[in-house]
Amino acid sequence: MSSEKSKILVIGSTGYIGKHIVEASAKLGHPTFALVRPSTVNDPSKAAVLEGFARLGITVVHGDLSDYESLVKAIKRVDIVISAVGGLQIADQTKIIAAIKEVGNIKRFLPSEFGLDPERITKVEPVASVLAAKVQIRRAIEAEGIPYTLISNNYFAGYALPTLAQASPPTDKVVIFGDGNPKGVFVAEEDVGTFTIKAADDPRTLNKIVYIRPSGNIYSHNELVSIWEKKTGKTLEKVHLSEEGVLKTIQEAPIPLNIILGINYLVFVKGDCLSFAIDPSFGAEATELYPDVKYTTVEEYFNRIL
Repeated sequence: MSSEKSKILVIGSTGYIGKHIVEASAKLGHPTFALVRPSTVNDPSKAAVLEGFARLGITVVHGDLSDYESLVKAIKRVDIVISAVGGLQIADQTKIIAAIKEVGNIKRFLPSEFGLDPERITKVEPVASVLAAKVQIRRAIEAEGIPYTLISNNYFAGYALPTLAQASPPTDKVVIFGDGNPKGVFVAEEDVGTFTIKAADDPRTLNKIVYIRPSGNIYSHNELVSIWEKKTGKTLEKVHLSEEGVLKTIQEAPIPLNIILGINYLVFVKGDCLSFAIDPSFGAEATELYPDVKYTTVEEYFNRIL
């Protein structure tokens, strides 16, 4: 008896993480629908992504968060809705919640979370305000009684590793935040896609947070610098920026740099990726749930880029 694979809709499908989720969904055999804005179809910067979707047999559905009818129509065709909308649209996910509620057949909703757990971090601006919208969406989903799964993948490898969390790849010196000892978790974007799809209709992840904490991806800033030096054969001059210094750079930086610096502060200075134990009452760890997934380790990621 073949169990039919859930039909999955990805909203924010051509974005930074959305495209990896779409790809993982298709590769894991789910009938996959990508909600794409009509304007995106003619956007040259998205052409390669859309061609990739076509090759994988993805059904492209035209729609937009600002077009409620298009959301309802798209959601009617699927079992699971995954949102990967960007930071500026987090609060607008109330429209997806309303459409899911109206349609009434959705087995699971995965809102746009990713990153750090917004309810288990040190409060520092402007990150706290940005993440507050994610918390509001959590409460809205619970209030409507919609079955959900939240994905917390800690730090995208692509944000931190290619530059060692600097403005550009370091050639002679590197700024280390604080003492450089707290450990972060760095996950390759395509692995975030795979774990997201694996968790999307797993009964064990219903109404839970899935944290992605692969043991081969847990490193401090100092350790990352040291791997970089080994791989490049170059010793970098290390400049330590005190916690006060880091906070000052966040306050003085323009948007969106201040948000990226704020996240660096939470990861590298406060150690917020690993600052709490995952209690089974609210969460589960992805590599424990899916030991068969061959994820990219930090070492392998550096081999790819250096």
